[in-house]
Amino acid sequence: MSNVKLSIIYYSATGINYQLAQWAKEAAEAAGAEVRLVKARELAPEAAIDGNPAWRANVDATKHIPEATSEDLDWADAILFSVPTRFGNMASQMKQFIDTQGGLWAQGKLANKAVSAMSSAQNPHGGQEATILSLYTSMMHWGAIIVAPGYTDASIFKAGGNPYGTSVTQGQDGKPVEDVKDAVAHQTKRLIETAGWLKKGRA
Repeated sequence: MSNVKLSIIYYSATGINYQLAQWAKEAAEAAGAEVRLVKARELAPEAAIDGNPAWRANVDATKHIPEATSEDLDWADAILFSVPTRFGNMASQMKQFIDTQGGLWAQGKLANKAVSAMSSAQNPHGGQEATILSLYTSMMHWGAIIVAPGYTDASIFKAGGNPYGTSVTQGQDGKPVEDVKDAVAHQTKRLIETAGWLKKGRA
């Protein structure tokens, strides 16, 4: 898998999706992929961030993570998104990033990318599945190849059984409630494997 290039693009307010993205990066590198870990640009005003100590702490702790650009999409064979839910949809920071990719889309440079997604919310039925599906809708317009985990590994069931993508509940302590690390690793490796098949076939 050394020739597969994976961009992990996340948005995280208080750190859950950053953690998911970090686990994905570890799994991808262990599988031999070339990995970029980047974040969607923060759009919230400083006053809102400062009003939430966990949000401020995460912003400060992730200053070293580069902001995602169109080049990260163009470069990649595979793209893994991780984004929290906002009223059953992806957070606006990620939506803004996706909505500004018209140039690449018009050139056909987003077609046939292997893509997958993960999500989080503050309760078990807080919209994680709808959020992932809202992101996949945009991917269908791109002509990308959606690589959902389905029920292809026991880790999916251990993580709560979401076939669309790994999803997690954020506990009161700010950490994931479900045991999802293995599911993240499986989803990431499945995405890389599929991207490898696509790349080899196109060659």
